Amino acid sequence: MEIKKNIMVGQSGGPTAVINSSLAGVYKTACDMGIPKIYGMCFGVQGLIDEKYVDLSEYIKSMLDIEILKRTPSSFLGSCRYKLPDNIQKGNEIYEKIFSLLKKLNVGYFIYIGGNDSMDTIKKLSEYACLTESDIKFIGVPKTIDNDLAHTDHTPGFGSAAKYIAATMKEIIRDGLVYDQQSVTIVEIMGRNAGWLAGSAALSEGEDCEGADFIFLPEVPFDIDDVISKINNLQKRKKSIVIALSEGVKTPEGIYLAELEKTLGFEDSFGHKILTGAARYLAGVISKRLNCKTRAIELNTLQRCSSHISSRVDITEAFQCGGAGVQAALEGKSGVMITINRISDEPYQSNTSVFDISDIANIEKKVPISMIDTKNYTVTKEFTDYVRPLIQAEITPIMVDGLPRHITLTASADRPMY
Repeated sequence: MEIKKNIMVGQSGGPTAVINSSLAGVYKTACDMGIPKIYGMCFGVQGLIDEKYVDLSEYIKSMLDIEILKRTPSSFLGSCRYKLPDNIQKGNEIYEKIFSLLKKLNVGYFIYIGGNDSMDTIKKLSEYACLTESDIKFIGVPKTIDNDLAHTDHTPGFGSAAKYIAATMKEIIRDGLVYDQQSVTIVEIMGRNAGWLAGSAALSEGEDCEGADFIFLPEVPFDIDDVISKINNLQKRKKSIVIALSEGVKTPEGIYLAELEKTLGFEDSFGHKILTGAARYLAGVISKRLNCKTRAIELNTLQRCSSHISSRVDITEAFQCGGAGVQAALEGKSGVMITINRISDEPYQSNTSVFDISDIANIEKKVPISMIDTKNYTVTKEFTDYVRPLIQAEITPIMVDGLPRHITLTASADRPMY
């Protein structure tokens, strides 16, 4: 059967090392299925409202371009953190503008690659489609290094970020052994209110590395006096201590450590504050109370853009999720997100399915207590067994003149941005 409707695809929220692999999966599958036009919204739904979009066929012209796109970090189409109005009623100006543009472009399938806030967008658009009896299908494709989306075993982007964190922790631990003196190094790791990323530091432990000494997660209240006491006791046995600290850790009173550093400032449209400064705060307290050398390291955006060390499992699953999004839309599904189901660990196998977006949007999946060793401030074997399959294998970057080659969205006369 001939497909006469077009696709609109976008990316939203913080990027990952493999978010473009999902975009490549959407594009390749849509081409294979005979979709006439594959449009990309520039800077997410906010850019779409401003009528900024491209014809992806003008930018991706070969299988080599697809392979480079899979290996390109950041969001090829650009991103946003834009919250659609909660007032979902007929005649709403924002929704009418979006649906009018999609109708003009003969779009029948709308695919949004993103995390929690992006799934909120899919939920609202699908509800408005039902309200107005639109036949456009709205599909969410998961993406987030935080791994905090509900009803999916894990999210594309998490495995590569976990791989980067574990590898970097090994290197930091080695570096800490250079000098014969007491020192405490605190490595601040992303994740907001979920400790999946910080917990991944436990993978650094192995035959050649003793691993992180403490791992502090947001799921466990941060008792500063108990932490200082445990560090003090450990210093009697070893000189270099390395700590993995989630950016979202809170005191028993519910205060972010970053707030104590007084560095919280910018807040996005979803009410999320930029969490940074927890490591600096803890380093200052340890230095003052234990009179030793401290160092605070913020891995920051490196966790989500280091595509040179991305996981092959992660890139492959991201691509598959993009393709599954197209398949779900063509099957008539809407208001759903693609999910990853783990079939086995040895050998690792997974497949995809769909889940109602209403049970996913705005819900944070946190690390279960069974995966946390609360007494010793670390994670359990259940946690490392869960994460380890997701960091396996590599896809070598396509190197040009000694550096990875990336594909970029650059408008020109022959490649316009509408």
